Amino acid sequence: MKTITQSRHSKLANDALYYIYRHMETDINIDELCKILGVSRFHFQRLFKAQMGMNIYEMVKSIRLQKAASLLITNPSSTVTQVANMCGYSSQTSFIRAFKARFSMTPTQWRQGGYKKYTQNIIDTSDFASASIASYKNLEPCIVKQPDIRAFYIRHKGYSPKVKQIWQKIQAWIYSNEIENYTSIGIYHDNPIVTPLEECYYIAAIQVEDNTPLENTSLPSFVIPKGLYAKFDVQGKYGDILKLIQWVYQDWLPQSGYEATTLPSYTIFRKNHFLSEDGEFDVAYYLSVRLR
Repeated sequence: MKTITQSRHSKLANDALYYIYRHMETDINIDELCKILGVSRFHFQRLFKAQMGMNIYEMVKSIRLQKAASLLITNPSSTVTQVANMCGYSSQTSFIRAFKARFSMTPTQWRQGGYKKYTQNIIDTSDFASASIASYKNLEPCIVKQPDIRAFYIRHKGYSPKVKQIWQKIQAWIYSNEIENYTSIGIYHDNPIVTPLEECYYIAAIQVEDNTPLENTSLPSFVIPKGLYAKFDVQGKYGDILKLIQWVYQDWLPQSGYEATTLPSYTIFRKNHFLSEDGEFDVAYYLSVRLR
């Protein structure tokens, strides 16, 4: 019973996050959200904080500011006011105040180059990423239309080699259900180049590709939204992924003619470095985009 309750609470928290991403530009009404989820406001607020480590209001603010930080870099044609509106701020003054409190600089200072030092400082906190010599300047993505992907998942706070532990749990779940055909997906709930790595939420997920009956369904599931994505095929070792994400957001996107959307990016693994003996990966990295 405890496992079932935990799974339900995890699903409710994730459904709430899905709603936030989908309605980020609006004035998110918690009472309306609770009504959609079919749970009382008091119960929802308590379970959400237990699942996510912060209350719903803090999470909405965090997601909005992360996305604003990315959009200020990747959407050069959008004004600060337009970016604020895209992230749910109706007042430019309140947006600037919140942004400065989070990133220690104004949106304009961030856009004018402040982001480079900020993001590099995050990269430098990872011994693996700071040692990476990977270069992606000649990498060309494909623009693809991705379908909805339903996946079972485990959420983890912190982006570090410890992520290996949740991938091992996912692997054990695969073995216990005798699943033969599946796809491994890593989802960047938080953008790891604008969020301190120890605060990042990372999701290890599995898409079951056939009708395998699942005896152990303790893992919650959710849907990765369909849409237009830029797909980058890359190989490398742990640490190179952060350098890839940094390059995609700071170099490729501003020159691409596309804008980032508010949906999280993700990787589909052909080879998972968290599980491979040699620590190498082969992935397709997907970034949700739209035409400017």
